Amino acid sequence: MRRRGVLAAMGVASIGGLAGCGGSAPTAGGGSEGESDGEGDGDADDDGDTDTATSDLPTDWPSGTYADYEAITVTVRTSEGDDLGAVRAAVADTRDKRVLGLSDAPTLPENAGMLFVYPEPRESLTFIMPDMDFGIDIVYADAEATITRIHNAPEPGPNEDGSEQRYPGSGQYVLELPYEWTDRRGVEVGDSLAFEL
Repeated sequence: MRRRGVLAAMGVASIGGLAGCGGSAPTAGGGSEGESDGEGDGDADDDGDTDTATSDLPTDWPSGTYADYEAITVTVRTSEGDDLGAVRAAVADTRDKRVLGLSDAPTLPENAGMLFVYPEPRESLTFIMPDMDFGIDIVYADAEATITRIHNAPEPGPNEDGSEQRYPGSGQYVLELPYEWTDRRGVEVGDSLAFEL
């Protein structure tokens, strides 16, 4: 079965909203409030350097529906600057790309991901996972790319559609990763994402 995930904007706060892994599925409140097609203007990597070897990054991602997406290396670092790991991330930097999310991906390779980029920080975002065929990690980061919240979002059970699975957070960037990638690398709130847009 092909995975169809939905990320819907929940509009909990006036600048809040939801982004997502959802194609044509309905979104609460008609989508994200204040959504625009602008590109992010933050540079999350001060020096442009990454200390993590990129030889472990997949060369076949992004592919399929995402083949024309920009792909960047996102390195996760401790607050002391030590590298914990890196992923090759497809960039979802427009409203349409954020709404689609990973819903057309049958799976997510190890060390691959999707970086959702908002034009400005969002106080309230909620990701939901109806009809997901695989689990993911959802990592929220603020305008300085400091991680503010991490969720391990498992695949819904056989008799569940995932619509009750809600993963709230706030920030300007959201990084989706393979399930429990953050656990395998010891990623914690307060660590940071390093990348260049």
